[in-house]
Amino acid sequence: MSNPQQLRYSKEHEWLTAAEDGVATVGITEHAANALGDVVFVQLPAVGDTVTAGESCGELESTKSVSDLYAPVTGEITAVNEDVVDDPSLVNSAPFEGGWLFKVRVTDEPADLLSADEYTAFTAG
Repeated sequence: MSNPQQLRYSKEHEWLTAAEDGVATVGITEHAANALGDVVFVQLPAVGDTVTAGESCGELESTKSVSDLYAPVTGEITAVNEDVVDDPSLVNSAPFEGGWLFKVRVTDEPADLLSADEYTAFTAG
């Protein structure tokens, strides 16, 4: 399992792109997708919602369990991935590509986001 080097990661297993024009893309990691099992339902925040770093902003339901989705940063939701709402299996099949979850205009970023190498070490423990 490989974590893309250009992304940053939360300890709740979300990934985050570098902000482009202040907007970052968020998804869950391959590690989280594998742990969840087959994702069958995704509840995402709505465009215009404000999310707070470290707080729940949605849910992922799999054949095994229901898990909270946490915001890795604070900001306003600018887009949600309707493809994932229509086909939740994208979270499993392409967690770093087509399985992204939402875009957020970042207003605050916690200091404890991890690099790819730090996240790999965190999940290996």
